[in-house]
Amino acid sequence: MTAKLITANKPKSLILNQNRIDSLFLRISSYVDGARRNIQRNIDLEMINAYWLIGRDIIKEEQYGKAKARYGEAILKTISVKLSAQYPRGFSVDSLERMRKFYLLYQTAGKNQKSATLLRKSGMPQFLPNLSWSHYILLMKVTRAEARSFYAIEANKNNWSVRELGRQIGSLLFDRLAKSKNKEKLLTLIRKGQEISSPEDAIKEPVVFEFLGIPESHLLVESKLETALINNLQHFLLELGKGFAFIARQRRLTLDGKYFYADLVFYHVILKCYVIVDIKTHELTHGDLGQMQLYVNYFDSEVKEKNDNTTIGLILCTEKSDAMVKYTLGDKTKQIFASKYQLYLPTEAELEAELKKEIKDIKQRTS
Repeated sequence: MTAKLITANKPKSLILNQNRIDSLFLRISSYVDGARRNIQRNIDLEMINAYWLIGRDIIKEEQYGKAKARYGEAILKTISVKLSAQYPRGFSVDSLERMRKFYLLYQTAGKNQKSATLLRKSGMPQFLPNLSWSHYILLMKVTRAEARSFYAIEANKNNWSVRELGRQIGSLLFDRLAKSKNKEKLLTLIRKGQEISSPEDAIKEPVVFEFLGIPESHLLVESKLETALINNLQHFLLELGKGFAFIARQRRLTLDGKYFYADLVFYHVILKCYVIVDIKTHELTHGDLGQMQLYVNYFDSEVKEKNDNTTIGLILCTEKSDAMVKYTLGDKTKQIFASKYQLYLPTEAELEAELKKEIKDIKQRTS
């Protein structure tokens, strides 16, 4: 009570000065916090450089040994003991082996690493600023250089945490995006990461909902799946990819006194258009496509503004037929898309089988 009276009796000028002081304090705090983040980032980069140099020198030393395998193993054990005596953590034999591998993977900015690393005059690659050593440990587990380059670029551009990077690698994001790319677009994906200039660039297949924790055998109801996605919106947006902003759930459309409801509505800030997502717990039907065509036409006519681009429709289903999409939609196939979804992380074998099936379908349609 006393504190309230004191505050109430303060002159207005003192209260204003206090507000200015608080504002000044917040600005100064932001400078300090920013400086600390930059210092930590610089420390991380310097340690990554040091690990690369350690890996290089171990490789060079191994080349002097006649029995390379045994000689290399002895070097790692001996150096590990000496370093661990001086530095308590970070220099086990396994850690040194990782540094050795790190150097071998990033010796120079080769063809598949030009966009991920820039070659310094000293011969050391300049590593990406938003990636920590933990990021690189995950990247080293990616065996294909083109996929490793893609994940490094995307993690750096999007400030992915180590956990997010692990999830994207585990969900085979590169393969899902690369699936329907021609050679030119695939090279762009490898060298520059995901660049979105058309609706096709924003669509991936399959869409993976493993973060929901729903068993594959579970009998799904569309409304419950939709609710689960909304309850995990952050993960859902991460899976949809860059540019998606959530707008509405069960958006009502009124036509001649009748109501229709679009499951989920997003706005894509890069493509500058609305994206309507409809969720189906069954195989795609021509009725699903017709319904989405109604939604897209309505949004283009009644909702989108003059500066918005054409609305995109995305139907998520358990199975789809490209031929059905083509013959049902005609010239709308660049505006309405269907993607399979699954409740578990895909394997490379599954994606390879899907790719072969897709190529076969394309050949049959064009023959």
